[in-house]
Amino acid sequence: MISLIKISDILIFENNDFIVLDKPSGLLSIPDREGKEISLKKLLQEKYTRPDDPVGRREIFTTHRLDKGTSGLIVFAKNEVAHKVLSQQFENRQTEKIYLGLIIGSPMNKKGRIDSPVMEHPVKKGLMVINRKGKEALTDYEVLEDFGIYTWTRFQIYTGRTHQIRVHMKDIGHPVACDGLYGDGKPVLLSSIKHNFKLSKKEDEEQPILNRLALHASQLKFAGPDNKSYEFEAPIPKDLKAILQQLSKKKKPIR
Repeated sequence: MISLIKISDILIFENNDFIVLDKPSGLLSIPDREGKEISLKKLLQEKYTRPDDPVGRREIFTTHRLDKGTSGLIVFAKNEVAHKVLSQQFENRQTEKIYLGLIIGSPMNKKGRIDSPVMEHPVKKGLMVINRKGKEALTDYEVLEDFGIYTWTRFQIYTGRTHQIRVHMKDIGHPVACDGLYGDGKPVLLSSIKHNFKLSKKEDEEQPILNRLALHASQLKFAGPDNKSYEFEAPIPKDLKAILQQLSKKKKPIR
């Protein structure tokens, strides 16, 4: 349950300047416009607020963000100096950002670069589209394991446009699995993978083995305010590991 998340359970690294976390899927990075849902930033602010502290609530600074459905690495700054240093690196493409994801189908090209500008849809708020008037968006992708119906893929993004990987993969005809905005949004059922699947007598209907955006921020590299290079990696979540195991049983991966 998202509401029961403890920062200590998802902590990757922390020092006086920044904190790196392994965000679970389904949790907002920062508060949305309505502010009704819990967010990772709000959890951090609560963690660093002590009733007996005369300073009161300590500020947590946003340096970048992940989509609600995306799991994986995210970094927040803990002071203004760190915020400036980290934010400039994200803006100036000086960070290294690697994602892993499950896409629908099997791309013809097993490695490629997508250089297509992205902008918000002129009418549908929150939906991004490819448009020559949009901002530059650059994504490299590489097939890691091709299972036919799905493909496990590595992405490196050089720009940080909203929904960048999701929009780019839709554009080449292979949306990220379980993507309700840019794909069909359908959950992955074991019966669609396993030929001899039989529903348990205890179950009235089949439960999906994956029902969230199949995208994970796996690796992140940047320089801290101390000019040291920091590199982090978040392990593949259990739900994505489980579906990869089932897909591996179905068909031997093509490498």
